[in-house]
Amino acid sequence: MRIDCYLSPECASEEGLRENIRRALAIERIEAEVTFHRIDEEKAMALGVTGSPSVFINGKELQPQGSVGIS
Repeated sequence: MRIDCYLSPECASEEGLRENIRRALAIERIEAEVTFHRIDEEKAMALGVTGSPSVFINGKELQPQGSVGIS
């Protein structure tokens, strides 16, 4: 499993998100490659990211927010 997390440069959620993902993977006994990306608005638009943080599992956004962008 691959988990990609996209955050805006100002997003303060990284520490909590890391811990939540770590706990969930441990509870479910799942191994995953987890990567955190700090991206700007232009990159968010290009990737179709819909908020910050945004989590993608195997390329599919976990909770799409509707509009594209992180601001």
